[in-house]
Amino acid sequence: MAGHSKWANIKHKKAAQDAKRGKIFTRLIKEITIAARLGGADPGSNPRLRLAIDKAYEHNMPKDNVERAIKRGCGDLEGVSYEEIRYEGYGVAGAAIIVDCMTDNRTRTVADVRHAFTKYGGNLGTDGSVAFLFKHCGQLLFAPGTDEERVIEVALEAGAEDVISNEDKSIEVITAPYEFITVKAGLEKVGFKAELAEVTMKPINEILLTGDDAVRMQKLLDALENIDDVQEVHTNAVIDG
Repeated sequence: MAGHSKWANIKHKKAAQDAKRGKIFTRLIKEITIAARLGGADPGSNPRLRLAIDKAYEHNMPKDNVERAIKRGCGDLEGVSYEEIRYEGYGVAGAAIIVDCMTDNRTRTVADVRHAFTKYGGNLGTDGSVAFLFKHCGQLLFAPGTDEERVIEVALEAGAEDVISNEDKSIEVITAPYEFITVKAGLEKVGFKAELAEVTMKPINEILLTGDDAVRMQKLLDALENIDDVQEVHTNAVIDG
């Protein structure tokens, strides 16, 4: 049972994602390109690519853009070559932060990430310094009032690892990363559409920040999100308000 409003926090996260929607195509194209490069062009045998394509279509990306990104990743089209980098660090009150990037210039990216941490009261850490505080998993969140017993039944039958009932009556379904698509499809088949559905780094324990700490932490997270090379920012901080 979560002790804070999971639902309010997720809605805040969605609002932040909507605010940066102008960048979403760029980030999705990078993800499709690198997924195709690492695992091949067939989404049927490349779960990471299938997930990236699904997300692209959810955001109404044209099919031509998706196909070009796949071809670029497989070397059929020329284009920029990206590499994945993960940075770990600490924010306000020792809250943990993971910053996942895709870049064609590692020197530029680390400088930008370090600058954001330093400017807003955080510290860039070493590899592995906070990753152990998170679980790599699929996460689906359903609105308060959703039929909990039915969600549990369908989710577990589809292969979910766990179903969590939060104090605010929202329901969270947790999956292994590459079972996510199967579980999501199983739930949607019977009419359960998640408000948030993603493969993420889920914090094992969360830290609630309020007042000035919450304001400062949000500024740090926003600064990291606004870096062009940043794909995702994960934190165990819950911003109150």
